[in-house]
Amino acid sequence: MSDAQPGSGGFGPPPSQPPHQPAQGAGGYAYPPAAPQSAPGYGYPNAGQPYQQNPSYPVAPPMGAYPQTPGYAMALQPANGMGTTGLVLGIIGVVCSVVVVMWWLGVILGILAIIFGAIGRGKANRGEATNKGAATAGLVCGIIATVILPLLLFLVFASIMGAAGL
Repeated sequence: MSDAQPGSGGFGPPPSQPPHQPAQGAGGYAYPPAAPQSAPGYGYPNAGQPYQQNPSYPVAPPMGAYPQTPGYAMALQPANGMGTTGLVLGIIGVVCSVVVVMWWLGVILGILAIIFGAIGRGKANRGEATNKGAATAGLVCGIIATVILPLLLFLVFASIMGAAGL
């Protein structure tokens, strides 16, 4: 198999080497008899000859002959890290506000969520960002974590103290 190197005319053994013939009775396949070099065969047409243009094909127009159509440039993907940050801080703030022991951390994270959510909504309204929904959700979660849950905790605490008579 090592002598089956492709020659200049295509696949198969090079024309300088005779094809490998298996021994009689060994079975197997032999290469077909070598065709003369002038006969058409496999491989590239006019291999080893200089390039000649085929007259049946039209000549390609020179560069710049056709007007360029406006292409589609890859648009920059607007990102809204502020809105996403506001959403994450708002969710963590709501969870911390529900856990009564960590209500103070929920209020702090809620304030940060309100700030980041408002900045993210502003970017989305100006067209600099795409995820206006995440910024809005962060703003709402920040308001819930900062105002509503501490207010509810205060009302529950006041009602317990009022019922106890203190």
